[in-house]
Amino acid sequence: MLEWRHFSKWGCTTVWELVKSGGWMMLPIILSSIVAAGIIAERLWTLRASRITPPHLLGQVWLWIKEKKLTNDKLKELRANSPLGQILAAGLANSKHGREIMKECIEEAAARVIHDLERYLNTLGTIAGVAPLLGLLGTVLGMIDIFSAFMGANMANAAVLAGGIAKALITTAAGLFVAIPALFFHRFLVRRVDELVVGMEQEAIKLVEVVQGDRDVDLGGNGAAPAPKEARKEGKKA
Repeated sequence: MLEWRHFSKWGCTTVWELVKSGGWMMLPIILSSIVAAGIIAERLWTLRASRITPPHLLGQVWLWIKEKKLTNDKLKELRANSPLGQILAAGLANSKHGREIMKECIEEAAARVIHDLERYLNTLGTIAGVAPLLGLLGTVLGMIDIFSAFMGANMANAAVLAGGIAKALITTAAGLFVAIPALFFHRFLVRRVDELVVGMEQEAIKLVEVVQGDRDVDLGGNGAAPAPKEARKEGKKA
């Protein structure tokens, strides 16, 4: 079995021995690290831009509208396509009721989608904040045990005391080892969610203005290109 080893002037120590030296407080720290690793891996896979906001989706929707192929089956297909598709489908399903109703339905669908995108991020942030505190608590408890043992034995050996303190600090190191990457990825994933939300908001605004006749669609470009009616009228006059 492969073992990680730490070499020092006292000899060779395996990871398992370090964990045992840290005491029972190492258990919640290890469990926190496993949960954090699982959340990070799952969110990195889920929050891919290609999955959340597929390119050219709005252009495809406009083709369906233009060719009068936007049926209930197409709306179901759009909802199953991606989170962005869920938002666009909610707006299209209520486009006949006017701009305001369409925007309200899009906002309601967007709130549900954003809630799903932020899933587990609070848990990851909590782990980033709690892990170092668990490590500190383990160190404090270890220090209490060490000094209690010295007082009970009426002895003072600097080498033994230093070794005991070193063992007590293992939990602090372990807590920081878990907290630092958890905090980094929490900030990173929150930022990614914000970027995805901005992108979906822009696409939803384009959809409303396209369906309500305020924009043209450039199907040869990235999907929807803004072209306000006023600008087109001024161009024609010129």
